Amino acid sequence: MKSLQFNLLVWLFAASIAFAQSYPISVSNSTIEWKGYKLTSDHYGTIKLLGGDLAFEDDQLTGGSFSVDMTSIVVTDLTGGSKKNLEKHLKSGDFFDVEQFPEATMVITAVEKTDDGYSVTGDFTIKGQTHPVTFPMTVKDNSAKADVKIDRSKYNVRYGSNSFFDNLGNKAIYDEFDLSVTLNF
Repeated sequence: MKSLQFNLLVWLFAASIAFAQSYPISVSNSTIEWKGYKLTSDHYGTIKLLGGDLAFEDDQLTGGSFSVDMTSIVVTDLTGGSKKNLEKHLKSGDFFDVEQFPEATMVITAVEKTDDGYSVTGDFTIKGQTHPVTFPMTVKDNSAKADVKIDRSKYNVRYGSNSFFDNLGNKAIYDEFDLSVTLNF
């Protein structure tokens, strides 16, 4: 009887491994694009992925995580001195303070199947602050795509925010910024 129980446990363990898979994200083939808005215009650019993985069970997304190199923030809508100045400002203590917080992370905490893909909830950590964010994600052919809105004010990114400062007028910068994420695995 003990032999039968042991064999059953071995089979169950092997079956769980066969159906649960974790795939590393290809850093070189994945992209993260950002877009920030102010009253009179917007700016956009890219940021590099450091690494991560996505977990699946029976071909259904179940979890995962990734980390971002905050020192790699690049502005792609400007050139020359304006580009360099904005990149420097975004990396400064006014915004993401990349010297003190060189990495941001996202850990998936819940996944629900939807008609269009998944509703994913993840804990985002930016500048040492962690908050949950829920967003839609699609997965097809070893690629996961998500468009995520982040409220920077929750992460102590205050510069130009009407949430913290009065009378900014047309110099106000909206609290929400967008991330368009493509993770290839």
